[in-house]
Amino acid sequence: MAAHSVNLAASAAHSAAPYSLEVECEFAAAHAIVLMGERERLHGHNWRVVVSVAGDRLDGEELLCDFHAVERMLAAIVAPFRDGNLNDTPPFDRINPTAEAVARHVARELSAALRRGLPPTQTVHLEWVRVTEAPRCTAVVRLSRDAQNTP
Repeated sequence: MAAHSVNLAASAAHSAAPYSLEVECEFAAAHAIVLMGERERLHGHNWRVVVSVAGDRLDGEELLCDFHAVERMLAAIVAPFRDGNLNDTPPFDRINPTAEAVARHVARELSAALRRGLPPTQTVHLEWVRVTEAPRCTAVVRLSRDAQNTP
């Protein structure tokens, strides 16, 4: 299956920042999505989430930002999904729990967490979120810098 992309950017793509880092995590969860109006049977996946955080400069310690801070933020976002049924877990108790929707949720939550959780000297933004629900089945959300202020 080909990768799917959901673009949250409100404007044209921006030039890439010179520095970026990637953080990933995995969690096991079940879901049953609606395809062509029919709900499929409940089944599980070992979901893999990879995020890219980028910025224009390094801080005084030659860091873009602390990997571990981003890891903690990402872990907190996916914690409610671990070993559960996405269909029973907000926000997927109200929306179809597709890989695209999971990627969009992580992107929104992580963008907000980065804005409030890093020191002001670390001016980074979320570039993209990649969610793999099964081998060769990946959804990607790409964000422009302008989209960082869009909920």
